[in-house]
Amino acid sequence: MLNEQQEIESRLSHNQHYGMSQSLRDATGELSPIDNHPGDLATELYDREKDIALLEQEELHLSRIDAALAAMEKGTYGICISCGERISYERLDAVPDSLYCLEHAPRKELSHNRPIEETYLQTPFGRTSMDERSDYNSFDGEDAWQIVEQWGNADSPALSENREVHDYAHLGIESDENDGYVESIESFLATDITGRHVSVVRNREYDQYIHSDEGDHGLESYN
Repeated sequence: MLNEQQEIESRLSHNQHYGMSQSLRDATGELSPIDNHPGDLATELYDREKDIALLEQEELHLSRIDAALAAMEKGTYGICISCGERISYERLDAVPDSLYCLEHAPRKELSHNRPIEETYLQTPFGRTSMDERSDYNSFDGEDAWQIVEQWGNADSPALSENREVHDYAHLGIESDENDGYVESIESFLATDITGRHVSVVRNREYDQYIHSDEGDHGLESYN
């Protein structure tokens, strides 16, 4: 444990606590990261988060070693501080800095803490997506993106969320979704201004509607 203690202290001193002794601005060597490409800034942020995790792990290990050495001086080393029973030799041989027996080891409890970013992250299109609302079927943020996406983007069929896509025409999000109407019948069933004269526009949706035996074949009698 003394050797491990020296090794950890040496690592922390030589790498300046995994670079945490410097601010992000000093680490990048720039006055401001705002002018950087977002990808570069994301890389710096990821490295900084990784350094924090490594530093916390080293500090935890060091504190466990210090506590075990202090227990040796008190003469309580090898006795579980939770139940007062002796810790098995095999456990002490594997984890010399342990102050708990196997049954009461705190590491058995899984952490349910989640990254703070999840508090602020939203689903795609955030509050402008109304797909999950049963009382809303009008134009929303997703529909706006679908219109823009039809003019092209940097994706390829290999990157599409639709795993069955074989061409660029079906590359977009829900590319087979009805455009301008919700139910198929809305695209081919029409009335005049009075609402009394009903007519049928025999378009592609109408053909699919009839051939799939989904609707009323009596519609074929309409003009």
